[in-house]
Amino acid sequence: MSENKASNRMWGGRFASGPDAVMEAINASIGFDKKLYAQDIRGSLAHAAMLAQTGIISAEDERKIAHGLNTILSEIEAGTFEFSAKLEDIHMNVEARLAELIGPAAGRLHTARSRNDQVALDFRLWVKEELQRVDAALGGLLEAFLVRAEEHAATVMPGFTHLQTAQPVTFGHHLMAYVEMFGRDRSRVRDAIDRLDECPLGAAALAGTGFPVDRHMTAKALGFREPTRNSIDTVSDRDFALEFLSVAAICATHLSRLAEEIVVWSTPQFGFVRLSDAFSTGSSIMPQKKNPDAAELIRAKTGRINGGLVGLLTVMKGLPLAYSKDMQEDKEAIFDAAETLDLMLAAMTGMVGDLEVNSRAMRKAAGSGFSTATDLADWLVREASLPFREAHHVTGRAVALAEERKCGLEKLPLDDLKAIHPAVTDGVYSVLSVMNSVKSRTSYGGTAPAEVRRQIRAWRKRLKADATAMKRR
Repeated sequence: MSENKASNRMWGGRFASGPDAVMEAINASIGFDKKLYAQDIRGSLAHAAMLAQTGIISAEDERKIAHGLNTILSEIEAGTFEFSAKLEDIHMNVEARLAELIGPAAGRLHTARSRNDQVALDFRLWVKEELQRVDAALGGLLEAFLVRAEEHAATVMPGFTHLQTAQPVTFGHHLMAYVEMFGRDRSRVRDAIDRLDECPLGAAALAGTGFPVDRHMTAKALGFREPTRNSIDTVSDRDFALEFLSVAAICATHLSRLAEEIVVWSTPQFGFVRLSDAFSTGSSIMPQKKNPDAAELIRAKTGRINGGLVGLLTVMKGLPLAYSKDMQEDKEAIFDAAETLDLMLAAMTGMVGDLEVNSRAMRKAAGSGFSTATDLADWLVREASLPFREAHHVTGRAVALAEERKCGLEKLPLDDLKAIHPAVTDGVYSVLSVMNSVKSRTSYGGTAPAEVRRQIRAWRKRLKADATAMKRR
C-alpha cells in the first residue's frame, strides 16, 4: 500500500487526495511524537484487552492485535520500523503498520476511542514516567548534599546578604539550605504525579462513547489511580504538561542559583571550592585557566526550561474547549525540558559529590567584614540589658572604631570597648570569635553544628520514608 493511500484510508472517504507538501509539513508531528511509541503501544494493548473483556471485539481479534502491536514494538526498538510523515503521528504510523501485519482486525482497535484521548493517554504516561525519573534523580542529589553537609557541619564560612558578609555560618548549614530547596522540588514532583494520575482512555473525541467500555479496567491496567471524570476536560487538559514544566523551571532555577555560587566560589578571589577536572575545562589561549563550565551551562540551560514553560502557557491561553490542533505544540518543549533537566541534575550531583572544599579560605573569609557584629549587639542585650536599638548603635560605634584601627572586633582592647559603653566586660570576647558565634546559633534551623547535624538526621529519616512511600505507589 502506498503512503498516500494509507493516509487517505485513515482519513476516510471525505478526502479524495492527500495533503500538499506545506500542509503535510505543518501538520505532521511524527518527527517528535515518535518518542511516545512505547506509551502508545502500551495504551493500545490495554485498550484492546478491555474491548475483548467487555465483548466489544472478539478474543481472536484481540489476540491478533496484541501480537501485531508487540511485533511493531520490537521493530521500533530494533530500528527497523519506517516512520512516515504522510501518516502524521505515532498513532497513525502504528495503526497503518498494524493493518499491514494483521489485516482487517487492525481496524477494530480504534473502536471506542479517538486520537484525542489516545494522545492524552500517551502524553500523560510519558510525563508520569519522566516525573518518576526526576524524583529518583532528586533523591540522589539530596543524598549527595547530606553527605557533604555532614562532612562540613562545623566548617565555618561567611553567610551573605546582598553578597556582602553578614554573619558566620557553617558550610554544612549552607548546603542544607539547598536540601530544603530541592526537597520542595521533590514534593512538587510527587504532587504533580498525584494530580495527573487519572486515565484519559474512554473520553474518546470529547463526549465519551456509547460502547460499554470499562474505563476502570484500563486505568488499573495502565497504572493510573482512576479514570478521568469529565470527557471534555480530559481531551482539552494539558495542566499536567504545564505543571511538569513549572516544576522543572523551579528546580532548574534552584540548580542555577547553586551553579552561580559554585562559579563565584571557585574564583581565585574567593577560593572556597575547587571543581574536579571532570566538571571543568581549560582555555585555548590561557594555560592557567580552569573554567567551571558545567556550572555555567547549568546556569544557562535554565533559560531553555523557562522558555518552554512560557511557550506552552502561551499556546494554551486562548483555546476554547475541547481539543484544538494547537495542542500538538505541547510535546517538544516537554521533551527538551525533560532531557535538559535530567542532564542538569546529573551534572550537579556529580559536582556536589567531588567538590574540593578549601576550609581555610572559608574560615578566613568568615571573620571578615565584622561578621560577629550582631553577636556583640546580642551580648549587650543579654548581659547589659540594653534595648536592642541602643545595642545596635553601640555596636555600630565599635565597628567604626575597628574599621579605623584596621582590625577585627575581637582585637579591640577592652578599655576601648568600655569607652564606647561602660557595661562592656571581658565576657564579650566569648562571642566575638567566629566559631563561638556559629556555636551560639542553636535555635531550631540555626547554623550551630549540633543543629545542622540534627537536621541532617531528620532529612535522612525523611528520605527513607519517601523511598518507602514511592515503592507503594
